[in-house]
Amino acid sequence: MASQPEYENWQQLMDLVKSAADNGQHELLLTMMMTSDERDALVARVNILCELIKGDISQRQVSQMLGVGVATITRGSNELKAKSDQEKAEIAQLLLK
Repeated sequence: MASQPEYENWQQLMDLVKSAADNGQHELLLTMMMTSDERDALVARVNILCELIKGDISQRQVSQMLGVGVATITRGSNELKAKSDQEKAEIAQLLLK
């Protein structure tokens, strides 16, 4: 009889990350879950969102600055466009220093 995986959906993963953060173990958890390349890609994604929220430079300039493809920028832009104004304000508050 096959067993079920411990984590079956995104919300369960988010609960795990929150629990790890609450216990000061988020760095250990996230480092173990991602390869170096995946961590680098995540840093790029955060910077993509920051630049898109700021809106100071074109998507092509963001692509060149971060060394990622224009399609990656477009995917980030589409995710951002799908969010409400309140969600956009919240993410801006989280990301922008």
